[in-house]
Amino acid sequence: MRADDRAVTLRRAVSPDDADAAADVWLRSFTAALPSVVRPRSDDEVYGYFRHVLVPLHETWVAEAEGGGVVGVMVLEGEEVEQLYLAPEWRGRGIGDRFVALAKERGPQGLSLSTFQINAPAHRFYERHGFKAVEWTDGSGNEEREPDVRYVWRP
Repeated sequence: MRADDRAVTLRRAVSPDDADAAADVWLRSFTAALPSVVRPRSDDEVYGYFRHVLVPLHETWVAEAEGGGVVGVMVLEGEEVEQLYLAPEWRGRGIGDRFVALAKERGPQGLSLSTFQINAPAHRFYERHGFKAVEWTDGSGNEEREPDVRYVWRP
């Protein structure tokens, strides 16, 4: 962990500004990590979804760097990790590990999530945190129509 990484705090998102910053992280991360996946929503629709759905209706957390703004976002819906994205320049600094630890605290009975089959780094990340792949799909159940993998974690 670098010295500047200790200045990252995780906090519950509560404002429209948080929603826009989280959407920006999501957009940049999705573009960097999944360049071949076609997004079914425009940038404006993604911002609106964060503003009107995720932040007000779901348990949305942001990672905020001191002096650097929001650098990560995690959305929980019960035992489901709906979203976990980091700004590309902040990957590999332990923020994702902290988000997963927080998710496990919030969902001590277990968690589940889906990630695209082509996202091998995400597979390694979740498996390192004890998640097990339990289902592979053809993508017909997600907006992107991209084959995905269902993961579960049980304590």
